[in-house]
Amino acid sequence: MSHPVTRVLALLELLQARPGLTGVELARRLEVDERTLRRYAARLGELGVPVEAGRGRYGGYRLLPGYKLPPLMFTEDEAAAVVLGLVAGHRTGLAVGESATESALAKIRRVLPQGLRERVEAVTDTVGHTSRAVPAARPAADTLLTLAAAARARRRVRLRYRSWRGEETERELDPYGLVFHAGRWYVTGLDRLREAIRTFRLDRVVSAAPLEERFPDPGAFDPVARVVESLSSVPYRHEIRVLLEISLAEARRRLPPTVATLSQAEDGVLMVARAERLDGMATMLAGLGLPFTVLAPDALREEVTALAGRLRSYAAR
Repeated sequence: MSHPVTRVLALLELLQARPGLTGVELARRLEVDERTLRRYAARLGELGVPVEAGRGRYGGYRLLPGYKLPPLMFTEDEAAAVVLGLVAGHRTGLAVGESATESALAKIRRVLPQGLRERVEAVTDTVGHTSRAVPAARPAADTLLTLAAAARARRRVRLRYRSWRGEETERELDPYGLVFHAGRWYVTGLDRLREAIRTFRLDRVVSAAPLEERFPDPGAFDPVARVVESLSSVPYRHEIRVLLEISLAEARRRLPPTVATLSQAEDGVLMVARAERLDGMATMLAGLGLPFTVLAPDALREEVTALAGRLRSYAAR
């Protein structure tokens, strides 16, 4: 960092990332004396970047409130990280809005130097994916940001929500946390309409507005565990009960909590799950490659037997 211009830009970056650092600390990080630091701050002011300095030796430096920074400058690593993060977020459902990823990528490409832009575009044009893109609807950015801010400040929100049937309801919610799971965003917390802990999909939230009321700290509440539990209990046509001849630790390693609820039983591990189709459940059980006993329903036992017959016929060909 020997060139003065490099140090001036480094000062700008520090002021963005750590506003309020003292002159002593800034000078140490830039490897200059405090007199030179003041000259660099003045240089930023000449370039239209207003820097405010606190009084005294230990006064902090910061950019004036409301100042909008010029286009960012990225290293190759930073540019690749940002672009790949946007692409991955859009593919996995982590992104918000229907067109936010495309517009953000377009803006970043416009401000990158031509050489770096071409190198980054080469990655996005040639990278392949082994998993399918998530077709889930994206939540609105305003919804996500409002709920995140309310959860952090423990402020109640007024939620207008559209169910899977298309019915709209209005309720007040104490948002305990946001969770991204399996390509979708969820918020979980105390639903004041039902006086119960509920989970809501963000892409079905019509509007969310913070209220003045605050809610108490939920304590050791685990939003991730709650969302996974609520999704695993969604009603399906069949309830499955199977005894697995395996340790509980190994069963949990092979079966994620979104697939089944596992508990220790006298002769193994009791697996309780729900399924819309029994043939798929039979295939999953066969794929575990371990002994099991179907406790319910009887139709699943028939599906397992039929699958075994098909596999024997395939092997005999």
